[in-house]
Amino acid sequence: MDFTFTEEQELFKDSVRRFAEDRLAPDALARAHRPGFPFDVAKACAAQGLMGITLPEADGGHGGSLMDAVIAIEQVALADPRGADAVQQGNFGSIRTFAEYASPQQKERFLPQLLAGEAVLGLGMSEADAGSAVTDLKTRAEPDGDGGYRITGGKVFTSHSCEANVFLIYVRFGPGVGGIGSVLMERGQEGFSFGKPTAYTNGEEWCALHFDGVRIEPHNVLLGPGGFKRQIAGFNAERIGNAARARSLGQYAFEAAREHAQTRTQFGRPLCEFQGLQWKFADMLVALEAAQLLLYRAAVKADQGLPSAQDTALAKLMCNRAGFDAANEAVQIMGGTGYSTEHLVEYCFRKSRGWLIAGGSAEMMRNRIAEGIFEARFPQRLPEARTA
Repeated sequence: MDFTFTEEQELFKDSVRRFAEDRLAPDALARAHRPGFPFDVAKACAAQGLMGITLPEADGGHGGSLMDAVIAIEQVALADPRGADAVQQGNFGSIRTFAEYASPQQKERFLPQLLAGEAVLGLGMSEADAGSAVTDLKTRAEPDGDGGYRITGGKVFTSHSCEANVFLIYVRFGPGVGGIGSVLMERGQEGFSFGKPTAYTNGEEWCALHFDGVRIEPHNVLLGPGGFKRQIAGFNAERIGNAARARSLGQYAFEAAREHAQTRTQFGRPLCEFQGLQWKFADMLVALEAAQLLLYRAAVKADQGLPSAQDTALAKLMCNRAGFDAANEAVQIMGGTGYSTEHLVEYCFRKSRGWLIAGGSAEMMRNRIAEGIFEARFPQRLPEARTA
């Protein structure tokens, strides 16, 4: 057991941090308050070799490990909290599921732009009546008689819904979990429309997706009936990126509050000399360090590039909680300065709060962890609903 990076990993970490501090940090505050996806960061990261880190070289990636991608997203987030979203999209998000299961033709058509930072892939899972209970989704894929499908339904809270040109959409080909799969849908297709943009607390925007008989050619089916379990396994990689960003934003806020406590004077002495604040910092650091260990364990133990559900749930829950708590305490410690939009700490607070919901809520992660503890499934539905 070794808790240190290899020499190669240390060099990689240092190079990413230098890049992030030199190229990204100067515009980090302004970027955090823009609603759109940071394409400027995505393109810069692509030029730096930080997109597609874990994807095979044959697909345009770099053939690295999941741990390499975690190192990259951490270092970018510590310099540019919003910019880390570009690293997420290029390594952990729906691109991982796409690259894992796409056909050679699908990869050839969409991956080059995604890995160049010129396009972003939207992920449509949630629906009005299918959030945490995602297998309750009702968006239908009905055969059209010519080998394709007609998609009817809609999605909410879709990742990158305002900017994406192509979307990975979870659909129902038939009844039950076994009837769920996914298709690729492009902006501009007949019957595919968008609702009015709505802002999250963190300032980012989403819009509802509406499908009115959208035709999907056979070559745009990603995974047909029975593909849901394979898709959700790939989603664990998304959660690792989610966890890494949450913890890193907490670390960013912690460091900002630490500097503030050392230089800010009240009642004739620095804030760091007050024991009440000392204990806050001690609790923050314990949680952040523990979260990082769980995160690294999940990344290192990943089997064939996809981490286990249990390790992922443990890491995500701890990182989400530690990251938000650290940002929350940092705002309190810094007072009006921390609460001001002229400092990134308040952005870290708003951004990290969302990860306790997105990508699997804290409650759902606890449910998954409990199933691992007792080696049993604990369905959340009432018995009559399970047999309906």
